[in-house]
Amino acid sequence: MYQDALPLYLQIADELRQNIQESVFKVGDRLPPETELSDRFGVNRHTLRRAIEVLRQEGIVGIERGRGTFVMAAPLALPIGKRVRYNEALKAQAFQPHWQVLRVVEINADPKLAKRLEIALGDPVVLFERLSQVDDVPICLASSHFPSQRFPDLVSHCETYRSVSQLLSQEYGCDHIRRSTRLSARSARSQDARLLRMSATTPILLSESINVDQAGRVVEYGVTRFRGDRMELVIDTED
Repeated sequence: MYQDALPLYLQIADELRQNIQESVFKVGDRLPPETELSDRFGVNRHTLRRAIEVLRQEGIVGIERGRGTFVMAAPLALPIGKRVRYNEALKAQAFQPHWQVLRVVEINADPKLAKRLEIALGDPVVLFERLSQVDDVPICLASSHFPSQRFPDLVSHCETYRSVSQLLSQEYGCDHIRRSTRLSARSARSQDARLLRMSATTPILLSESINVDQAGRVVEYGVTRFRGDRMELVIDTED
């Protein structure tokens, strides 16, 4: 069936890739079980898994433990610029983001939060955590920290708004400008992996940001965990 020009697993990966490009398998489809694909190509499971791993590394398929292998859409691009405009960036790509509020609580600033928010140790901080989905696929977890004394009644407003920028603007007349962003890659914590419906071995992109108002005062310390297989963060130097 196959020629000897390429290793067998690469030839299988090529055929599956072509199947996906020709929409034999569409975005969101689950590939047939390993036993069925092994029989189709006349190979053992080890060879088949090597072929699937090639496609996984290319971002063409994703493996969800206990559920199978799925055809992935192209990664979503999120510009990282001066303005914090997550929803607008996704809508510009014809995606409709959906937020699920996980919790809104008031905590006391530990040394790290006090430094990031430029407040006193022990000052009250509002923690606003939510899960973002696009087309019913979870793509990121966001944890926003706000100085409570600066934003009275913020807890009640968090349940109403799905845009932090809009919330701060409409309720407090406050701008939402990015001062700095630190990006890194790491393994997902077990709870994050569960909420993002991803394998614990799939890396996340971690973004830590300090956001300020029009006067340069810190209004938010944000920590966002993006699925590394679904998101691309693009540094926008013109913003």
